[in-house]
Amino acid sequence: MCNLAVRDTKGKVLPSLMSSLNRYNNARRQKRYGPFHYKYVTSKPLGRGSGPKDQYVFLYRQETVNVTDTYQYDDTKKDRDVFTRDPFAIRVKAPKTEIGEFVLIPLQATADGALQEIDKLYDVYEEIKEKWNIEDVMLLGDFYADCGYVTKKSRQTNRLFTSSDFFWLIGDKVDTCARAGTDCAYDRIVVHGKPFLKAVEPLSAQVFNYKKTYRLSQDLVMRVSDHFPVEVNLKTVSSGPRLMTGHPLFIVLSLIVSLSCTLSVFDTK
Repeated sequence: MCNLAVRDTKGKVLPSLMSSLNRYNNARRQKRYGPFHYKYVTSKPLGRGSGPKDQYVFLYRQETVNVTDTYQYDDTKKDRDVFTRDPFAIRVKAPKTEIGEFVLIPLQATADGALQEIDKLYDVYEEIKEKWNIEDVMLLGDFYADCGYVTKKSRQTNRLFTSSDFFWLIGDKVDTCARAGTDCAYDRIVVHGKPFLKAVEPLSAQVFNYKKTYRLSQDLVMRVSDHFPVEVNLKTVSSGPRLMTGHPLFIVLSLIVSLSCTLSVFDTK
């Protein structure tokens, strides 16, 4: 699971969350499935100048996923400083999935710089490919990729949109906003290459409207975030006949505006 905009200035929120999550999870699931243990990986606080600093946080079950490497992209050393919050990549091994190993790169873009930041993700991908010799990459985050910030005309010169090697799993007609009266596909999941696309469960990329699922009030929803999480399932390796395939790996992106950013990867068993 990946959450964006995490602000844990005292370094106490995430350890407390992990302790509570593991305690609750073990109490609820141990008798049926056995215990799962959650861990997390986080970027350093990111942002320009003296303004607020946000973190990218990856939350995962260590029985399902192994984080083998991390990389903090730094475009201040490039020709132009495009990103306000530089992408933070993690390389993971997920042996239960068909894809096996892949890279996750989240981005929390800014509204005014959305088009340039999305285009720059192409360079981030190229750098990761060269560094780790891997092409199976998932880009995900709040791209502001709709509603005036990124128009159809402006996409014509944007490499992440024009390249046939990138597949946008969350489409333009999806509303990822929790705010009433807003209908915009800001949050996206993008994968590189047909092998990765084939490793995705068909039609599994979607918005999780927890307001509707849990019948929450609009006020409570807005206290959590003005974005709904987006999610996707990865196919698992068959343990026999087709009907015996395992539970898909579940990847969630959520945006918690005032508290934290976390990317979490779960086995849906």
